[in-house]
Order: sequence, then C-alpha cells, then structure tokens
Amino acid sequence: MHVAPSQQLAPSLDALRLLVGDDWSGVNGVIYRRLGSDVALVNQVAHHIIHNGGKRLRPLAVLLAARACGYRGEAHISAAAIIEFIHTATLLHDDVVDGSGLRRGQRTANVLFGNQASVLVGDFLYSRAFQLMVELNDIRILEVMANATNTIAEGEVLQLMNCNNPNITEADYMEVIYRKTAKLFEAGTRIAAIIANQSEAVEQALIGFGRHLGLAFQLIDDALDYMAKPEELGKNIGDDLAEGKPTLPLIYAMDHGSAAERHMIREAVETGGTQNLKSIQLAIESSGGLRYTMERARIEAEHAIAALSVLSPSKFRDGLVGLAQFAIHRRY
Repeated sequence: MHVAPSQQLAPSLDALRLLVGDDWSGVNGVIYRRLGSDVALVNQVAHHIIHNGGKRLRPLAVLLAARACGYRGEAHISAAAIIEFIHTATLLHDDVVDGSGLRRGQRTANVLFGNQASVLVGDFLYSRAFQLMVELNDIRILEVMANATNTIAEGEVLQLMNCNNPNITEADYMEVIYRKTAKLFEAGTRIAAIIANQSEAVEQALIGFGRHLGLAFQLIDDALDYMAKPEELGKNIGDDLAEGKPTLPLIYAMDHGSAAERHMIREAVETGGTQNLKSIQLAIESSGGLRYTMERARIEAEHAIAALSVLSPSKFRDGLVGLAQFAIHRRY
C-alpha cells in the first residue's frame, strides 16, 4: 500500500548513506583525488567548500538510483562525483552573485578568498566535471550533462532578472527552481539509468523522480529561510529577502495577506531590505505562506515516490523513497 510521505518517518541521511556503503566512500575518494591541482589557490578554495560538509543529496540520489536499477559496476561513482562538482561550482558562483557571507555555518569562499578566486575555481570544478564525463566515454551522458549545465545557467540568469520584482508569479518561481535546482537532480538520476543501460520507461521514471525530488528540496529550502534557526540552517535567516528574491512564501503572502502586509512585503522585495523581517515572517505565517509552500513540497515528494513504481522492489528503491521523505522533513 502506498503511504504518503507525510505519514511516514523520514530516515536519517546516515541511514541512507549506509545503504550504499562502499559506494559512498568511493565517491568521497574520487572527489578528494580529483580536486587536486598544482595551483595552490585552486586547492585552497576547492577544499574549503568541499570540506565544509553539505548534505550531498545529489550524489546520494545517483548512487541509490543506479543500484535500484540493478547496476553492479563502478561508473556510477564517477557520475555521482560529477554531479557534486557541478553543484559545488554553482555554489561558488551563486555566493559571488548573491554577495553571501555564510554557507553551511561557515564563511563563504568569496569572503575568505575574494570574488575572483571563487568564480575561477568554480570554473575549474565545472571543467573537472567534464573531464570525468569524458572518461565515462558515453556520449549520452555528455549530452544530458551539457544540456543540464546550460539549463542551470539559464535558471541563474532568470533568478537574477526576477530579483527585486514583487510581481513574479508562482509559475515564474517554479520555472526558476526547476532550472536552477531540480534540473541537476533530474540529470543525476537520469544518468544513473543510462549507466545501468535501462529501458526508456525506467529512464523517464528516474527523470521524473529527480525533477520532483529537486522541486521538493528547493521548496523546503525556501520555507526554511523564514522558519529555521540560523545555527540549524547554516546561513542567516532572511537571506533570500535581503537579496530581493521573491520565493514562494513571499509570493503567497503577497497574494493572500492584508493590504498592509502586501505593501510591506512588496517594498522589502523591491529594496532587498530585512528591517521588517520579523513582521514579514509573521505575515508569511498568518497568511498561510509557509503551510502552502510545505504542502507544495509534500505533493512534489509524492510525485517523486510515485515515479519509482516502475522499479523492482529493493532496499535501494526504498532508499530513494527515504530520500524524498528526508527532503521534505528536514530542518536544515
């Protein structure tokens, strides 16, 4: 019987990583080996952001998806490292664009090393990811990842265009988070199916799983920006507002709050101001913005889980279900 994610206890990340045991160690080994450069600053910046932790949900999704497809080789380990390198490159670039000072509870690379070093080392990680792709010697993987990185870049530009614009719709917002976040999850689970030489039906199922998982993850991320504790979240509460990003909690509150609340939020988005952060948090809560955003995330997680029905039952398929549950129940 299918049980909705909200009715189940989410597994811990440690429990999910244990499912792929040696694979997880293998990915970390590839990441640390392939970070190496004879340019000292590259090593310093890359190791700073890689060693600062992170959930690494994307590579974990790749490993679980490949094993859920019955794959028994080792190419999925390189594929998982590719996804993590691309994700890390986007973080380095994002922090420069956003002027962020805190990530994962630590000072960002741009604060420690400067904007130029962060951008250039981000480029290094992108190119290292494509070197690994070439080594996999599969033109379809190259095609999927080339298209994905292009889509991610477009998503970042779209988000930049949307900043300080209080007239952004929910549809506009969903398009941005699909491109900048969900696309990489989707690409990762898709290449797991390709590596495992799976049917078109399985490949499409894993595309759907990755897409919906990524959307659920980002929706919760945007809700947490207004409800989590800074020490849990690893960044400052209200960072999205400070950057003038109209995320779904704000969009919903502008559509459903009182006239005074709508005016306050519109002004904050336009100016990127956080002086009314507490009042805006209350407006988001009272208007139902947080509840609505989390419900949208739950629905996306249910879609992700439903997409897995074509896969044979296994502990790895269960792990993918657990990953979707973790994405919506997390508090960091």
